[in-house]
Amino acid sequence: MTGLVTLPTPSGAGSLESYIQTVSRFPLLTQDEETTYARRYVEHEDLAAARQLVLSHLRVVVAIARGYLGYGLPQADLIQEGNIGLMKAVKRFDPDRGVRLVSFAMHWIRAEIHEFILRNWRIVKIATTKAQRKLFFNLRSLRQGLGTLGDAEVASMAKQLGVKKQEVIEMETRLGGQDIALEPTGDDADEGLGPIGYLRDPAAEPSASLEAEESGRLRKRGLEAGLESLDARSRRIIEARWLRERDAATLHELAGEFGVSAERIRQIEQKAITRMRAVMSEVAAA
Repeated sequence: MTGLVTLPTPSGAGSLESYIQTVSRFPLLTQDEETTYARRYVEHEDLAAARQLVLSHLRVVVAIARGYLGYGLPQADLIQEGNIGLMKAVKRFDPDRGVRLVSFAMHWIRAEIHEFILRNWRIVKIATTKAQRKLFFNLRSLRQGLGTLGDAEVASMAKQLGVKKQEVIEMETRLGGQDIALEPTGDDADEGLGPIGYLRDPAAEPSASLEAEESGRLRKRGLEAGLESLDARSRRIIEARWLRERDAATLHELAGEFGVSAERIRQIEQKAITRMRAVMSEVAAA
């Protein structure tokens, strides 16, 4: 996609913060707009259409890249690699499969970021704070002459540098360790056997977070559409019975308000719920 060179980049937008603000202002596409642009690109190689698809999903790359900050690599670099994955996804996206681009692109974005981390794993900084850097260089000097530090040396260095004994022990362990593959290689294909298996935090998985956000937006849109499909009385009953944070109205209270029996209120409520479920299902399937 050589025609996409005018895309904003994390290093070319003045600062990372301004880049993130810029991409967050690009409008999200509806499913119909997304399908139209994707077909224009697939059928006519319309780079302007592909550019619109990429621009509308740059914020997704930023969200996914945030989940990999713990590896010690610059966020701007992670975003840039993720953007490459996004462009690869747009190039391969088939609009007739009925899948939204955001779901399809997550794999390609994460794959590029993973590859970038693997390429740079050995040059990730071992110390990030001033105290850790000082501890790092002091330990390197001591270990050359003393080998493994004993309890007395650990306590003395911790006191001298103003850090905890456990920090000295952890740094010494890291210095004495060997490089290992982030992911298993060769015939050993079980992810659980490599660091990638235990470094990953399922609760902070970017794709899971994005899917949860998308699901929440769909539920909200479905609820709003469901309420709009009701008449005024039915909507009042549903809101009073189900949408209050506290002190939900009883059937008898609403019966007094509308001058009908509690059983009639229950019937209206059940009919309204059935109607809303149907509308919400239609919205989710759209």
